[in-house]
Amino acid sequence: MFESATIKLTAWYLAIIVAVSILFSVVIYSIASSEVGNRIGTLQRTSRPSFNLSPTKYNNIRDSQVHEAEGNLIGSLIITNACIWLVGGVGSYYLARRTLRPIKEAHEAQSRFSSDASHELRTPLASMKTELEVALRDTHLKKEEMRELLASNLEEVNKLTKLSQTLLQLSQLDHHNIEREKVALAPTAKAVIERFGNSEKRVKLEGDKTLSVNANTSNIEELLTIFVDNALKYSPENSAVIITLLRQKNLSGFEITNSGPGIPAAILPHIFDRFYRADASRTGGDKRGYGLGLSLAKRIVELHGGELTVSSAPNALTTFRILLPNVAQNPAKNQ
Repeated sequence: MFESATIKLTAWYLAIIVAVSILFSVVIYSIASSEVGNRIGTLQRTSRPSFNLSPTKYNNIRDSQVHEAEGNLIGSLIITNACIWLVGGVGSYYLARRTLRPIKEAHEAQSRFSSDASHELRTPLASMKTELEVALRDTHLKKEEMRELLASNLEEVNKLTKLSQTLLQLSQLDHHNIEREKVALAPTAKAVIERFGNSEKRVKLEGDKTLSVNANTSNIEELLTIFVDNALKYSPENSAVIITLLRQKNLSGFEITNSGPGIPAAILPHIFDRFYRADASRTGGDKRGYGLGLSLAKRIVELHGGELTVSSAPNALTTFRILLPNVAQNPAKNQ
């Protein structure tokens, strides 16, 4: 589809170039031929007495020279236009591909997103359907078994609710003008840490606790929640998760470090892709997720004009660094 669109767009670009070049060639030919005729006429009139030519022979020579000059001019214009059309065709194809590339990438991303979203929705729904069908066929279903069934279905419903909320957040952020204010990083981080209950003791807050950024408070809380949740989930139960507040030139933010299995180098470039998970079978026990959290975090950072980097290796520390504009800085316009 996009190859066909590229060819059509190239044809339109080239047609415009051809039309403009022909128009200019006609204008140049008219001006140049008129000028050549006048110059040759003037030259021959001034030199005619010295050659003692008859009027007929004089006119023949003049017409011959004018025709020869016009022929040379037409030949030069044809060669020039051919070169322009050749270069223009190549340039038009390049520009057409460049113009359609963002649309093609957006279309491919949308297709992948729809495919993955349908897969994620289909799996829990199929699980719920199977459990309910089995329960309805069992005429001797006990109360305890019914409670287990309802608890299992409620778990799946909660997963679907979380998925729909995250998808909605991503959709809103794609067309969202965020409201910024002064956000103190230390109090915000402490508030997020308190949400993790029993895991709160594992999270340590370090660094400059006076730092503030120009950002949206709820977005920063969501950022911290995503990274702290991932750090707790993918690190040993007794290990510490370190949040370090830091400043770098005109940016301030935090680093979140945890120990654990780490992230292989081949996977690292893809962890911010929507629905991407390192485990291709889409399983992972209690750690199973939808692969949307880091994608949402990346989008939040982009909207704030910040920087998001990650460093990790197998069986080593994993560190996410998030830097956002300081309060004193005029942030970049929302994307």
